[in-house]
This record gives sequence, structure tokens and C-alpha cells, in this order.
Amino acid sequence: MSEETQKQAVQTTGHAWDGDLQEFNNPLPRWWLWGFYATVVFALIYWVLYPAWPVGKGYTTGILNDITYTTADGQEVVSHWNTRALFMKEMQEARAAQQAYLDELKAASYREIAVDRDKSAFAYSMAKVLFADNCAACHQAGGAGIIGRYPNLADDSWLWGGSFAQIEQTIRKGRHGFMPDFRDALNEQQIDDVASYVLSLSGIEVDAEQAARGKEIFSGPVGGCFACHTQAGTGMVALGSANLTDSIWTIADINGAEDLAAKKAAVRAVITHGVKREMPAWENRLDDMEIRILTFYVHQLGGGK
Repeated sequence: MSEETQKQAVQTTGHAWDGDLQEFNNPLPRWWLWGFYATVVFALIYWVLYPAWPVGKGYTTGILNDITYTTADGQEVVSHWNTRALFMKEMQEARAAQQAYLDELKAASYREIAVDRDKSAFAYSMAKVLFADNCAACHQAGGAGIIGRYPNLADDSWLWGGSFAQIEQTIRKGRHGFMPDFRDALNEQQIDDVASYVLSLSGIEVDAEQAARGKEIFSGPVGGCFACHTQAGTGMVALGSANLTDSIWTIADINGAEDLAAKKAAVRAVITHGVKREMPAWENRLDDMEIRILTFYVHQLGGGK
């Protein structure tokens, strides 16, 4: 073999197994080698710029500029560069930018917020988080509620009124929903008759004679239901009594009932056992701006009134 051929032959490490199994001594690809050198240079620069090496009870802090930020209690802090200090500074800047929007919302009326695209988008995005943290546990995501327990806020049927002022009052002061039970005031037949009449108010076909007897109980002194629900059954916002004529059911799950017997049983249960629901007041848990933004959000959920 010539000297030139020997130079071109693949070099081995000199090790051999089983007589003919050898280990080649190929050089590393040049691109890989330069990449490795680049990572070494990067590491050296990183160690100089950023906090890196433990030293005694401390560590090297790097040579990047110090970061200054203000804590929530107004204390100014100067720190060497680190991810926590950077996060605190960015949060402070975000709060400052957010405050500018909040000041605009505070000065604007609800109607002005609703017609201004930027204001309404900011209020909606902020209130969505507030609603998820404070309200969704009962009213569910999107305000769908739970039949029999928590009202649906997205159906535009407002027990306590759907204006901005009424919704804000509800959030601030809370509400106490109450309907007495009639298990002692009415017998089984009377309760059955009233249930038939209540179903008929929403256009559900029931026994006409039962509904007629139920109407007398509903509208007369025996039942006295009209005192809260009115003679027409349309309810009273001042009392939070339900409108029985709009086919929107917040307590009895009529739409989920399979047949007339199931619908009647659901209404009978409400008449028999009554209703006790309470929404807590939020004025001591949320600040004025948060209540204001939540009011706008809830108003928009149901289309508002």
C-alpha cells in the first residue's frame, strides 16, 4: 500500500475484537465542533452577565444593570438583575398601564363603556377573571347557573331587575330569595291544582278543571300566591318573585322533565317545600371598581335591560 493510500484510509484506534472488529477514529464533524465551542463561549458570557455561581452563602450577581421596582405597599426596592426582580418590575408596569384604563372606566358611565370598543373590551376581559374567581362557583362559567339552586344570568330573565343599577345593588348588598312552604296551608289536591295552574301560565296544556281550581287558590286568600307573583303571575322585581308566564324556570326543572306528570311533580315540590336562596353581599370583599366592572359583565351576559 502506497503512502498516499495509507493517508486516505480510515484510521482506527488500534483496538480489535474477535480478530476483525475494529473501532474507527473518525474526527467530529466541523459544524458540530464549532457549535460546541459556541456553547462554551455562551456559557462564559452568561456567567458574567447573569447570577450564576454559588459563592459562600451568596452567589455571583452578574454585571447587568440593577432593577428598581415598587412593592404593593409603596416601598421602593433596588435589586441586582434576577428573574424575580424582573417579574416584579413588569407587574408594576402592567398595573400602571391597567390603572390608566381603570381611571377611564371610573369616569365613564355604564352606557359609555358599552359603546366604546376599547373600554368594553378591557372591562369584559378583567371582569371575566373576577367572575371566574368569585361568582362561577355558583353561577357556573358563562353564568349558566344551576336549576333549583343558582339563577341563570345569561337568559335575560332578571328576578331582581336587569338594569345596571339593579345588578350593581344585587352584587353590593346580596339578595335573599324566599318563598314560604305550603305543606300545612294547602292539602295535596290543592297543591296539585295550583301546580296545574302555574304550568298553564307558561302555555303548558293541563287539565282545565284543575287549572281553574288552582287559579282560585292562586288568586284568592287561601293560597295568596298573587301577593308576590301578581294576579297575572308575572312576578315582582322588588321581591325577586319569579315570572311564571315566560317559560323560564329557575327552581323547578320543567324543561328537563319527560312528561306532564314529571313537570307537575317539579312544581309541586316547590309549592310544598318553598324556596330559600341567598346570595352574599360583595361590597366588603370587592372594591368599588371591581363591583362596577362585574356589573357591566353580568349585564352583558344576559343582554341587559
